[in-house]
Amino acid sequence: MKRIVKGVNKVDQSKKTYYVTISSGEISQLSTASPWDYKIEATDEDVVHLREYFEQSYSSDWQGFFRAHVPYLEYHHDPTNDAVDDTMQKVFKMIYELGDEEAREHIKSQNIITKIGELE
Repeated sequence: MKRIVKGVNKVDQSKKTYYVTISSGEISQLSTASPWDYKIEATDEDVVHLREYFEQSYSSDWQGFFRAHVPYLEYHHDPTNDAVDDTMQKVFKMIYELGDEEAREHIKSQNIITKIGELE
């Protein structure tokens, strides 16, 4: 919920440039801080939302790690793996929507998002 104080919007909705690293879940405003995969233009709220997706994926990934040590559970019937996949689809969907042309083209060319046609 946005709060307005003396006619000023407390939530900054201006977009800034961020650099996203998928493997580590890092979102940075510095292009030189570490290697990055995608460049996006996002509001602070967008970044919070993307960070939540990365945290969900990280949590599900740990659950999958522990499940992997139980020999009688089959990998292909594992809801934890499905949760990681679903969350990463949401991450790539956000990156596709917020990313620069290079990010969009890479995601398209790799068929990363299963229903890319729905985004256009």
